[in-house]
Amino acid sequence: MVYEDLRAAIVGLTLEPGARIDKNEVCARLRVSRQPVAEAVLRLVEERLVEVEPQKGTFVARIRLSDIAEAAFVRRALEVATVYNIASQIDEATLDRLDRNLGYQAAALSTQDWDEFYALDVRFHTMLFERLAMRRIAEAVESTRAQVERTRRLMLPAPGRAPDTYREHRAIVAALKTRDSHKSAAAMARHLDAVMVELKKFAARQPNLFEP
Repeated sequence: MVYEDLRAAIVGLTLEPGARIDKNEVCARLRVSRQPVAEAVLRLVEERLVEVEPQKGTFVARIRLSDIAEAAFVRRALEVATVYNIASQIDEATLDRLDRNLGYQAAALSTQDWDEFYALDVRFHTMLFERLAMRRIAEAVESTRAQVERTRRLMLPAPGRAPDTYREHRAIVAALKTRDSHKSAAAMARHLDAVMVELKKFAARQPNLFEP
């Protein structure tokens, strides 16, 4: 429970990069002893989401550009391959679910509900892995998500990124409807590459949140 709570706060940016984690506050808020908090912090250190500085305290790690590059490499390879493999056999029920998701994305975009848009974005990609029906592939992508997703959440309110994401998602679904594996994979690759280009630009504008 403690690990999940802290991890969600970090990935969801309730705790921003560089923020101090007050272990006593966590104990009081979650009504737990110090041991589960210490265990949770250790797991988060292993995931490179938290740093412990002797004599100073425990802090949310700044976002490492090297971690993002590695995670994006893995994610691109797996997601492009996923779309390539499901395109020729995708069923109408899955396409309907993707279309409904796009409708909800449009609604969230119109109200600038970035938390909802982010959740729908994650769900959009998850549905593709569910259609592939290879659990370990989805788990591999999830393991790389934390570093990239922190930055993506920071980027969503930036002018243009969320509308671009929505248009790129629509292009992916349009390609899937043709059942053409090559077109579908290319649409996914363009989407992920565009996100990385914007991510690097964002990091250059916000150097206090990042490190090499």
